Amino acid sequence: MAVVSARGERRIQSGHPWVYRSDVVEARAEGGETVVVLGPRRRVLGQALFSDRSQITLRMLTRGERPADDALWRNRLEAAIRFRASLDPDATAYRLVHGEGDLLPSLIVDRYGEYLVVQLLSQGVDRRTGAIVALLVDLLAPAGILARNDPRVRLLEGLDQHVRVLHGTVPDSVVVSDGTLEYDVDLHKGQKTGLFLDQRENRVAAAGYARGRALDAFSYHGGFALRLAGACDEVEALDISAEAAVRIGANAARNGIANVRAREVNVFDELRRLEKAGERYDTIVLDPPAFAKNKAAVEAALAGYKEINLRAMRLLRPGGVLVTCSCSYNVDEPTFQAVLDHAAADAGVTVAVLEKRMQARDHPVLVGVPESHYLKCFILRRVE
Repeated sequence: MAVVSARGERRIQSGHPWVYRSDVVEARAEGGETVVVLGPRRRVLGQALFSDRSQITLRMLTRGERPADDALWRNRLEAAIRFRASLDPDATAYRLVHGEGDLLPSLIVDRYGEYLVVQLLSQGVDRRTGAIVALLVDLLAPAGILARNDPRVRLLEGLDQHVRVLHGTVPDSVVVSDGTLEYDVDLHKGQKTGLFLDQRENRVAAAGYARGRALDAFSYHGGFALRLAGACDEVEALDISAEAAVRIGANAARNGIANVRAREVNVFDELRRLEKAGERYDTIVLDPPAFAKNKAAVEAALAGYKEINLRAMRLLRPGGVLVTCSCSYNVDEPTFQAVLDHAAADAGVTVAVLEKRMQARDHPVLVGVPESHYLKCFILRRVE
């Protein structure tokens, strides 16, 4: 049982799934238990996953008297799987369960062909690991399930970080398709769960504008670079990781793509060098890692976003297109757009917004839950 303050009650009634420690006035539970949540007048508000370590003490599963029982977990997993099937993704790698977006807070499930990768990011879902794996095996019959429980957020829950096979076998390398492209993915050690699945639809959109000479900065495994290659004369892919550069080359070769060149560089330094050298591009993609992983880092993150976008705008030929992204949920869309406005002014260029995009549809955003809208993607055209 957990009792929340009047502010916590209003938060739950507004539809937000999180209640912070400061709004929990009483709790009688062990970490990871599912608890009945009461308002200040002892009215039942719903049931939630309880954490005795995280600042997010309650993650709501139900409202009112509805129980958060085994049937609820099965029904919500089935609903998430049906929804992805309805999207008919032209890919064998995509997200099956997106935590709060599927009303299964702190649970991530990604499909890579016949394998599943899960992340159990709170005490509550970690405690249910066995039951969740059993449900996934029953519903999807995967060849293997891998736990990528290495995100730092688990430390905030008092949980260990590990990568572990939970069912069947999971090879070190898996080949998946994304439209006409194939990728060789390291599920055990790659970023996130192996690939940045949330950018899949943005890569397709970017290719619709791409032409000429292209630059893909912070390229990772070359998702944007390989997608742009079919529309561009040449593509330069930049990443600070030597392993990433090697994998870009290997993925290009796998797909018979000869016009992508991967380089291991510090992207900030390289953008400045390219500008000084007078280089120009028709298409540029900026897809950096999250610069602001907490609120304390926002100011420095905004400076970083402005720096790379200013350089990119100067490198862009008039009429060229810039696809620029932020995956920092602490930087909301209006703030990111303001950074782009300031970057354009300081670069002395005029840009127009062609599209505002977000994470792919298999990563749904909950209305009223700004934390679930973490990926911002602007497609800009340099007018002059």
